[in-house]
Amino acid sequence: MKTLVIGANGQIGRQFCELAHEADVPIRAMIRDTSQQAWFQERGIETVLADLEGNFRHAFYGCDQVVFAAGSGPHTGPDKTLMIDLNGALSAVDLAASLGIGRFIMVSAMRADQVLEAPAKLRPYMAAKHAADAHLRASRMPYVILKPGRLTDEAATQRVTTNIANAADNRISRANVAHALLEVVNNRALRQHEFPLLDGDTAMGEALR
Repeated sequence: MKTLVIGANGQIGRQFCELAHEADVPIRAMIRDTSQQAWFQERGIETVLADLEGNFRHAFYGCDQVVFAAGSGPHTGPDKTLMIDLNGALSAVDLAASLGIGRFIMVSAMRADQVLEAPAKLRPYMAAKHAADAHLRASRMPYVILKPGRLTDEAATQRVTTNIANAADNRISRANVAHALLEVVNNRALRQHEFPLLDGDTAMGEALR
């Protein structure tokens, strides 16, 4: 069975897909249109055309778990935040639950439950993440929620911390998030867990137990 990667063409999604493919982890990359196919086809990664703002039920067929790494991005307005980060995530959870998907892995955000403490321009995004996380918990589907801090483009160290109280700062590289996703995808026994995630000193496998 395969893992459906929603948001595969994003910065974290692409890195995860490449890592998973190199590790012989069966995945299906959900992409929005044919202009995004070439990068995946060059690497031999299976794709499915589907849009979070439309009907994407067909993307799940033949998959037994889901990675949701989609996001509207920093250059869009609240309308896309509503449609991608909120409605898209809620719809993905509902479809996965209705189809009996074995596990849902959500890339959320650190302190998503503290919406009013976020900078004003980030509050719609944090509210969307908070609602999506709550919806996933209420679905009764097996889940893991990763809550990375402020994302950077630094290289992967594969060393993180989930103890944010003792962290030096609130950053984590997208590359480390991708490695964390691979760790979680491969650990099928991990479920009903939520992990704040920052760059740190603990080996990935030890941190995500």
